[in-house]
Amino acid sequence: MARRYLMLLVFGAGICTLGIEMTASRLLAPYFGTSQLIWANVIGLTLLYLTLGYTIGGRWADRRPELGLLCSIILVGAITAAVIPWISKPILKWSISAFATRSAGPFVGSLLGVLALFSVPITLLGMVSPFAVRLAIRDAADAGKAAGNLSAISTLGSILGTFLPVLFLIPTVGTNMTIYIFAMGLLLLVLPGFWMERRKMLPVAVVALVVVIALAFWPRSEPIKVADCRGCNLITEDDSAYNYIQIVERGSDDNKMIGLVLNEGQAIHSIYYPKFEQTNNASDLLTNGPWDFYNIAPYFYPNRSVESVNSMAMVGSAAGSVPKQFLSIYGPESVIDGIEIDPRIVELGREYFAMHDVEYYKERGETPQFPNFNTHVADGRIFFAGNDNKYDIIGMDAYKQPYIPFHLTTREFFETVRDHLAPNGVAVVNAGKPNTAAGGDYRLVNVLANTMSSVFAHVYMIDVPNNFNTMLIGIPADVGDGIANFEANLATIQDPTLRYVMEQALASNSNKKPIRRWDGVGENRVFTDDLAPVESVIDRIILGQVDEGQ
Repeated sequence: MARRYLMLLVFGAGICTLGIEMTASRLLAPYFGTSQLIWANVIGLTLLYLTLGYTIGGRWADRRPELGLLCSIILVGAITAAVIPWISKPILKWSISAFATRSAGPFVGSLLGVLALFSVPITLLGMVSPFAVRLAIRDAADAGKAAGNLSAISTLGSILGTFLPVLFLIPTVGTNMTIYIFAMGLLLLVLPGFWMERRKMLPVAVVALVVVIALAFWPRSEPIKVADCRGCNLITEDDSAYNYIQIVERGSDDNKMIGLVLNEGQAIHSIYYPKFEQTNNASDLLTNGPWDFYNIAPYFYPNRSVESVNSMAMVGSAAGSVPKQFLSIYGPESVIDGIEIDPRIVELGREYFAMHDVEYYKERGETPQFPNFNTHVADGRIFFAGNDNKYDIIGMDAYKQPYIPFHLTTREFFETVRDHLAPNGVAVVNAGKPNTAAGGDYRLVNVLANTMSSVFAHVYMIDVPNNFNTMLIGIPADVGDGIANFEANLATIQDPTLRYVMEQALASNSNKKPIRRWDGVGENRVFTDDLAPVESVIDRIILGQVDEGQ
């Protein structure tokens, strides 16, 4: 009985240790994102805490090999885990605010946040395995067998703890509730142990369990993190398998804006103005942001008309800002394939952003207003690998600010995109350039442009006015002077929405036009599937702001 119970304790501790580690990354995401740098902090510090736990646990077990003491250790670990959701917000806010204007960036901030939040519970849970091994050994002859069995049970628990929060708990009940569930599970595990050996601790464990249950269901009056959106009010927030999501609004009546904010909240990923439903005027969908510039990309070809553009694929379509503009400009019969990896964002797009794709009407049993507008829940690269469709525009906006998935930045990916372009088709990438004292750091923009130039005959760049975004436009055919073509097409286009955005692209700003052709000066790197250090580029940009006093 005792040995079986030890196995149960070790199994439960294994589940909760890895479960809390996986949940830690989601707790940090609203503040620091989910880059490899953040994962390195989470994994590295977890291993450090476990190392301390193994060392301390073995020594305590030799001094006092008591089941009651082991249960007490787990009890304290459960309690300290349960307080994480309550203390995380002030600690993480302090972490990011203390360093955002200095040298911090995500590395030091997340380091301190994780250190403060997870050191105690994970260290205590790390003590369980060596303690249980000491209690399980009754005879030196079977010491190896006992240690091996318990290590195997602990590892099996860790495997379950890796997948359980990611695939089920976080998308179903959210980050905070996931931590509470792990804490409650640990508290339930120790109740039999206290009953057997240390009954005076049983009331303490029961009270702790009741308190954790109360905390779990205590109503939360404010979001995990308020989006960085001036004057915005929160409509709703949610956790998906991929993102921490906020839907916000700003203004009222004819000026109302709905926005989609993800993770650390440093950017709005979709914008929608509800007044469009009354006016049906495409200009009411303009955002004065990067979304507006996808639809003008075909006009770098000579003699291009509005009637010649009728299809688009949008990687990272989010809540549908770009597809809605495309349909409004090029007509409801246009072919659009929106590709979005997060199914919850797609659902919220239909609910709050009037993303009326075919599935939207199917759910209501109605005839689609836009019969060729489909949204696909998929990774962009996988989507293209599975079909031979051709498009006039392929747009890419798959950022998890400020990072971009590396496999969507490589020469091989852009070759796939090129192969899915129709004759006179264009590829458009929204590339962010972090805010600096000089007005924007182009290192990421330039390496992406250079990579695209290894695939496309021409790459043009448009700095989005009043934004830290640059649109990169890849053209596979030789079009001569693309900017001259662009200006000539502007003279013939009657659509006022297209004209307005094209004029913005050509407008002079401090004697410098936002639009230009990539010349390759100062950049010779080409990202490949084998080597695409996109996160390292971003990390160096962020850390480089120290020298600018930011």
